[in-house]
Amino acid sequence: MIVRIILFSFIAMFFSIGLIIPAFAHTTVEVSPYEIEVGWGVEPPVVGIRNEIVLKITEAGETEGSFKGVTDVFKNLEAIAMYGGATKKIDVNSDPRPGYYFSPIIPTKTGSYLIDLKGEISGTLVDVQIPIEDVESTAVLDFPPSSSEGPTDLVALKNAISSLQKDVLKLQTGETKVTSNSGGAAYDFAIFGLSIAAAAIIIAIIALVKRK
Repeated sequence: MIVRIILFSFIAMFFSIGLIIPAFAHTTVEVSPYEIEVGWGVEPPVVGIRNEIVLKITEAGETEGSFKGVTDVFKNLEAIAMYGGATKKIDVNSDPRPGYYFSPIIPTKTGSYLIDLKGEISGTLVDVQIPIEDVESTAVLDFPPSSSEGPTDLVALKNAISSLQKDVLKLQTGETKVTSNSGGAAYDFAIFGLSIAAAAIIIAIIALVKRK
């Protein structure tokens, strides 16, 4: 019973990790009287796959609570993509929808990107750096998995725990014998369960580090 509690607790915990679904959202900043929203056109962004930096720039509309798109923004405003110490001025195109803009880009590295906006909008100075969603490895799209990174590690972990659960069942039914000179069967099961938990934690940590 002791090992069953320990084992199922860890199985539940790691399944919950595997089922976490990241929520993607654009980042919005306010440069009064404007709101600037920046993000990826396709989320999650994946390294080596064509994407777009999309921007939405709005100001208050004529009625309370309404907004309208701001056009011709990038006549006096420039956008710079930033990754670590690398920077690149990007060409921004107008979308048919007023206030919407986009810039095609192929992210070449995983990790965090920033969009640096400098210049002015109708006399309002703009100087902001806006973080956007982290770029991920192709593992999020690969099928069948080509490596043991990220979610694949978690699947392997679940399979390993399932196999260990079967071993525990064999111990409980007497198919496999375990002897101990200090504490009897309950002691053996408790130690075995703690060993499973320790191994599960180590594997999970490795998987999460690889995902970064």
